[in-house]
Amino acid sequence: MKFTRRANANWKGTGMEGKGTISTQSTTLNEAQLSFKTRFEQGVGTNPEELIAAAHSGCFTMQLSFLLSEAGFVPEDLDTVAKVTFEDGTITLIQLELTGKVPGISAEDFQLAAQKAKEICPISKLLNTEITLSVKLN
Repeated sequence: MKFTRRANANWKGTGMEGKGTISTQSTTLNEAQLSFKTRFEQGVGTNPEELIAAAHSGCFTMQLSFLLSEAGFVPEDLDTVAKVTFEDGTITLIQLELTGKVPGISAEDFQLAAQKAKEICPISKLLNTEITLSVKLN
């Protein structure tokens, strides 16, 4: 399977005073606000680190669902929080925090599947930073 997805960003002005927008091909983001405040403070809008967290949590969780299904398990609920740490101009850490409800699976097998999902998720493979994983099975 091969496909290409597209997004675009537009910026006007300086880094601190300027402003921009981000849009995605699907239009889920359609000229979403981007600015210094949305990235480095608490302004209304989005930022690259938040978008990386969203992409990583979505990719990892979907990958885990595929692995569990291949092993004969049907997840009732998989919830992943991704925390992206930005420090001195570099993303230094991504923490994946997984909580799941998967009938019939042992805690050990769930942990192993989650670890494998973290390793083979395309977004994990793309990122050049430390990625940690905590797992809780309900």
